[in-house]
Amino acid sequence: MRRNAIAPQSRIAPRLAFAGLAAMLLAGCATTATDPPGASAGEAAPPRTMAEVLEAAPDSDWRPIDPERLLVLDLPGGPVMIELAPAFAPRHVANVATLVRAGYFDGSAIVRVHDNYVVQWADPAREDPSRRRSLGSAAATLEPEFDRPMAGLGPFVALPDGDAYASEAGFVDGFPVARDGDRAWLVHCYGMVGAGRDNAPDSGNGAELYAVIGHAPRNLDRNVTLVGRVVLGIEHFSGLQRGPAPMGFIDEPSRFVPIARVRFASDLPEAERPRLEALRTDSASFEALVEARRNRRDPWYVRPAGRIDLCNVPLPVRKVPAWVR
Repeated sequence: MRRNAIAPQSRIAPRLAFAGLAAMLLAGCATTATDPPGASAGEAAPPRTMAEVLEAAPDSDWRPIDPERLLVLDLPGGPVMIELAPAFAPRHVANVATLVRAGYFDGSAIVRVHDNYVVQWADPAREDPSRRRSLGSAAATLEPEFDRPMAGLGPFVALPDGDAYASEAGFVDGFPVARDGDRAWLVHCYGMVGAGRDNAPDSGNGAELYAVIGHAPRNLDRNVTLVGRVVLGIEHFSGLQRGPAPMGFIDEPSRFVPIARVRFASDLPEAERPRLEALRTDSASFEALVEARRNRRDPWYVRPAGRIDLCNVPLPVRKVPAWVR
């Protein structure tokens, strides 16, 4: 049965590697940039660009991305790396982990590329019951994990400009989050990864996944279980030829985009294992970054916006060179 994902600058430190500006999803909040080192007492801090904020960010403002939560998809164009979010979707993330370690996704394929919307990957023989892959010990379906209580999550760092879809929007541990009262949910920003399902809310299990490659489809929030976000390599999704069939499905199996294998970074040989760090969304550097994006001071800008949308706040991610490991 086919499951639809919908019913989804200049000077920068050498170790910094962006996953495409919009794909570096997330952030912290603030309304003023912090004073740069060397500023005199009482002297107004000069405006800083995002690149300058990142150059000045101390190592303590970066966090390592746990290799036990980092998926590496091998595509013809290059690897796509996904950080999973077990705090928000523990059952779906556990099911995805079971499928990955059983090799379920090895030899799977991208079967849908919907312009300004999603890329979706699945068992290429999912429409043929006689050839469909076995789920093994993974659950066949799961109860939805559309939202959850705030209790037990990390600190919620709210953006200063409000949100059109919720009473508050901000970030928890690097993920874009909206909340109403004591309920919180992950948000469909560019690069977010979710579990496709049929019409029934409990018909998904993570065996078909999608990534957002277009303008944030926030109408999907709390209608699909989100399990993580792309941190590097989103261009290997967003640069694919769009599917010709309705909703971007690829109508000829010979045109599916193959996925050679999917592994957790922790399971790769040491020489192949990526080491990534993300800017902490509860850090002073991130606070300054948000302000730099809300009020752009780059020479090109004539009039800064003075506000920012949740999905327009980037999350910088950098590769850790081998010599510092």
